[in-house]
Amino acid sequence: MTVELSTGLPAADLEVMPSVHPYVNWQQQEGLPRITGFYVDDLATVDVGAWPSRGARGAFINLEGTGGVNDLQILEVPPGASTVAVHHMFEVLAYVVAGRGSATVWYNATQRSSFEFGTGSVFSIPLNAHYRFFNGTGTQPLRLIMVTNAPLIMNLFHNTEFIFDNPFVFQDRFGGEEQYFSGDGKMYRCDRNHIWETNFVADVRALQLYDWKARGAGGRNVLMELAHSSMSAHVSEFPVGTYKKAHRHGPGAHVIILAGKGFSNLWRAGEDVVRCDWKPNSVVVPPANWFHQHFNTGDRPARYLALKFSGRRYYISPEFAPGNSDVDVKLGGHQIEYGDEDPAIHATFEAELRINRSACGMQGMRASCTGVA
Repeated sequence: MTVELSTGLPAADLEVMPSVHPYVNWQQQEGLPRITGFYVDDLATVDVGAWPSRGARGAFINLEGTGGVNDLQILEVPPGASTVAVHHMFEVLAYVVAGRGSATVWYNATQRSSFEFGTGSVFSIPLNAHYRFFNGTGTQPLRLIMVTNAPLIMNLFHNTEFIFDNPFVFQDRFGGEEQYFSGDGKMYRCDRNHIWETNFVADVRALQLYDWKARGAGGRNVLMELAHSSMSAHVSEFPVGTYKKAHRHGPGAHVIILAGKGFSNLWRAGEDVVRCDWKPNSVVVPPANWFHQHFNTGDRPARYLALKFSGRRYYISPEFAPGNSDVDVKLGGHQIEYGDEDPAIHATFEAELRINRSACGMQGMRASCTGVA
């Protein structure tokens, strides 16, 4: 039998197969403003548009570093108003940017769990649970951001009825308990980290943190697992006049600045650096396997919240497996130690501090540190 191999292109009379982008199509149907890039300067001031399906206002933020696995959705509720009740088959990690309000969450309408929240609160909506937000003031808009895995779920199933009108109840995640969002939790350990498992944090800006020496600069941290979500969060803080060691990891970590002023450098090995200047309510998402490094040039400790695609409790794949982000690259990890970094990094940092009349706090960590304001 003879098989003829063709080296030509497909015949011109063949119909071109269309490419379908379910998540992008849904965004277009919702009709909201959409922001792209590497970072957003201020989540509190991003322009929002009418979002009729939610009974609110909103915007989509799709930054380069997500790799298409997750997104950030802004939801703004007018004074004294409430949102339309929704449920869906993608997960939500929520952070309250401004305002105060309450939420009601349920699978069974006769077993509802309600809780109040304010600026700085973090919580997760159990998968496919109905939820509704209420603005608790008559004068100030309530603005939340929600990091979701909607892009992945929509592109995987490409069926909006399955995603938004699915009756399945995840009893293993939520049973309508009245105290489900009380803020109670349990502390665990994993590798070199503390992990706080809870369903609600009243104010991450005041959350207790723990030393994480391996990441450098006297930093502190706590990881968070919420509502049995496959996504997770962590809060980190590092002192005035310092910067963290460069490291890299998978896509989708939305780094939201809670306090402080500074900048982050993002770079793919061997390529130019992308600089992202930040302040409270800025968000930056480092792309997958790009090194990134955070620098505090302000007059107070820099604290940030990271809302991430994956976590420690529920394994997804090797691409998202944690554990090596604080291990030296020379030992098979994903972190560049201070002694191995480009000397220009510290020199640039000290120059930035001089502009702000601040002293460098990297003595003992960088041999070239002058400590001079």
